[in-house]
Amino acid sequence: MKDLFDTTRIKNMSLRNRFVRSATWEGMAEEDGGCTRRLINLMTTLAAGGVGMIITGHAYVQKIGQAGPWQLGAYDDRFIPGFRQLTESVHDKGGVIVMQLAHAGMFADPHLIGELPLAPSDIAEYTANTPREMAPLEIKEVIKAFGAAAKRAKEAGFDGVQIHSAHGYLLNQFLSPAFNKRKDKYGGTIQNRTRIHIEILREMRTRVGVDFPILAKINSQDYLDGGLSVEDALEASLILQKEGIDAVELSGGTGASGKLRPVRKAIVHEEDEAYFKEEAGRFKARLDIPIILVGGIRSFQVANRIISEEMADYIAMSRPFIREPDLINRWRSGNYEKARCLSDNKCFIPIRNGKGVYCVVDKEIKSKRRTKRDESDENR
Repeated sequence: MKDLFDTTRIKNMSLRNRFVRSATWEGMAEEDGGCTRRLINLMTTLAAGGVGMIITGHAYVQKIGQAGPWQLGAYDDRFIPGFRQLTESVHDKGGVIVMQLAHAGMFADPHLIGELPLAPSDIAEYTANTPREMAPLEIKEVIKAFGAAAKRAKEAGFDGVQIHSAHGYLLNQFLSPAFNKRKDKYGGTIQNRTRIHIEILREMRTRVGVDFPILAKINSQDYLDGGLSVEDALEASLILQKEGIDAVELSGGTGASGKLRPVRKAIVHEEDEAYFKEEAGRFKARLDIPIILVGGIRSFQVANRIISEEMADYIAMSRPFIREPDLINRWRSGNYEKARCLSDNKCFIPIRNGKGVYCVVDKEIKSKRRTKRDESDENR
């Protein structure tokens, strides 16, 4: 029977357990996307905390693809030395780290990129400003940008890369009929809507070789009218598998999906957890490559059931590691108490204010404890 603490491999990556830190916008990069000491410290702490594989926050491959401030960038060679410091620090703690590569497409921030965002089609339903439909040459430029970014990641010592095709970002936009209304070879059938992914994967392989792990993050469905369906998401994943993708992380929803967006609140009971597990079972039954499942997993028992019942091969979490970077070491020690994350999304507040990601609740608790200690010392 599979165990959460099995040592496994994804291509040539050896993972010490089946836990993955899913990509998380840290808000700790330089304004131009460069790596910082704060970001290195955060990743090093996660590695020391026992997580099997760390996936960085989404790193934009073109300036026009930047989603938000203080986001990691992978669009220029000048970032490689800083990335190398990051990977060496993680490796020193026995960790494995993968860079997530992304392009926000129509959800890029116009104030940061200084122009209208690009998109597969010029639809106006989901953004304040109608994006500009990409010309064929611009699609080719994006493909080359993903390949160049993958090469930078390899040169900097990352153990692999992940193609971000979820949550409404550009590659998800190409997959989704809600966003993609194109009439050329990149629109229409699911095979055509997957074409840019295949061309990116092939471009990456020419840059990094056949042995370098390349993963993909994909929506199980968009939860939008006319959006990506489970059936099409599965077909796209089968196409990616045939083309040589090494693992698929399964998520779902977009920023426009309301209560069914990727980062959900009110995860209180075990039945609230793992909200993409049914879809994961369908993917696991059809795909031969590893399936990584993300989405509201908070309990050791739920994670163990997902692995033992073979709904997925790896458990990915994001917000729990913001509050408890050492969660996996705690569970490994035999303390199976549920993750202390309240799923309140308050961790987004400091990111948007330029302070970087942290658990607001945990910081408040620790601050109150310090105040009480200080008052106690004064009264002695």
